[in-house]
Amino acid sequence: MFEGRIARFNAPGEPFEIRRVCIESVGAGEILIKVHRSNICGSDLHAWHGAFATRGLGGAMPTVLGHEMVGSIAAFGDGDELREDSNGEPLAVGSRVVFPYFFPCHHCRNCLAGRRVSCLKMGMAMLGDASKPPYFVGGYGDYFLLPAGAVLYKVPDNLSDELASGVNCALSQVMYGLERVELSLGENVVIQGAGGLGLFAAAVAKARGAKMVIVLDSVPERLELAKSFGADETVSLSEQPEVSSRVRLVREMTDGLGAEVVVEVVGDPSVVPEGLKMLAQGGRYLEIGNINMGRTYEADPSRLVMANKTIVGVSLYEPHLLSNAISFLTSHQHSLPMDRLVATSFPLEEINTAFEMADRRSIVRASIVV
Repeated sequence: MFEGRIARFNAPGEPFEIRRVCIESVGAGEILIKVHRSNICGSDLHAWHGAFATRGLGGAMPTVLGHEMVGSIAAFGDGDELREDSNGEPLAVGSRVVFPYFFPCHHCRNCLAGRRVSCLKMGMAMLGDASKPPYFVGGYGDYFLLPAGAVLYKVPDNLSDELASGVNCALSQVMYGLERVELSLGENVVIQGAGGLGLFAAAVAKARGAKMVIVLDSVPERLELAKSFGADETVSLSEQPEVSSRVRLVREMTDGLGAEVVVEVVGDPSVVPEGLKMLAQGGRYLEIGNINMGRTYEADPSRLVMANKTIVGVSLYEPHLLSNAISFLTSHQHSLPMDRLVATSFPLEEINTAFEMADRRSIVRASIVV
């Protein structure tokens, strides 16, 4: 029997409820994770507000939010003999691991075609029913139950929990996105937004050989940090309040051509038309940030047709990229100011305070430590 706490999310606008729950055993193929740390991501805040409807994605209510997590193995499933990670590294009880927070079936037509991000039977943390076993269906609890067949990777000893906790979301996501738009050596990149995703996008774009990385944001501290993460130039929305002036400035920075790749990680549809104007002929617009259904923008499709531009929407990532993200983070943890991204820690009992402070942006990022 395994007993522990969950911060149950009953409905948007209601406080989290700390409950003690237990499961009798771990099923065949399943792995019980002792959660060490789980960050508060933007999608968690959206769900908290009700803008990101977990039930609308096939999920249940009440549930447990939280998906950017790192933990250690507490127990293997009954009769399970495969005790190695997806790279073949040996695992044991106590091994620190990270894993994608979504679980493709590996058998549907999309999975078999290599499109696991579009699995027709996708499971996901934050979508499980926390009113019945196994209860531990999200990161904000003492445990998280990994389903049978899940991908997981051992965390290197020289990578801290503070850095490893976010690797399965922001970093892996932008790595996959830049692969999808086939960012090539010597191309120019514009990144709309200098939050966690934007900072990682700058670092990865530069590592992939981008010629010029330009980051837009309204917060001076974020723009300053973006330069430390690889941005060659920054554009302040406060200093350049007009869209036309920002577009003109980006074109001047790119020899009048515009950027081959523009990355949207703001999460506001109103920035999309601006980003499309910053694209060069034949450019690719990478849309990652807008996850809230029903919000729209006005568009002129001729700008896509006449200039051979492309919009690529990206959600989740192919699971193997999590291994690449761990390697990237391990290799760059001392050359990039990763310590600036470390979240402010809160115990599970203070999760309501943590969400309120994260929502007000009183802190850069919040993390629940259990």
